[in-house]
Amino acid sequence: MKNLLPKAIAMLVALEHLYIMVLEMFLWNKPQGLKAFNLTQEFADATVTLAANQGLYNGFLAVGLIWGLFARKRSVVIYFLLCVIVAGVYGAVTAAPKIFFVQALPAIIALGLTLLLDRER
Repeated sequence: MKNLLPKAIAMLVALEHLYIMVLEMFLWNKPQGLKAFNLTQEFADATVTLAANQGLYNGFLAVGLIWGLFARKRSVVIYFLLCVIVAGVYGAVTAAPKIFFVQALPAIIALGLTLLLDRER
């Protein structure tokens, strides 16, 4: 049963990245995207293609985590959690500090729980 917690948190990280993907790819210059990323309409309209590209990468992170979870590949889950952490730290340093708490911290928690509780047999 203790193996369920790290998997559940990792799945939440994956779902969060699917949500970020939708915001960036489809809602970037819509009211939901403007609010989520604190954007002006002018900036969002000018960067919609860049945001869609960024969203695609968040989708890859989510799919990688989901693949690792469903395939029961601990090493794949660890790899994609590390990717999320790096992306979150980079985003916090280069774009907005809150990205650390929204993106990197949940992945750090999931990684810690995976390393501590989800041992491969």
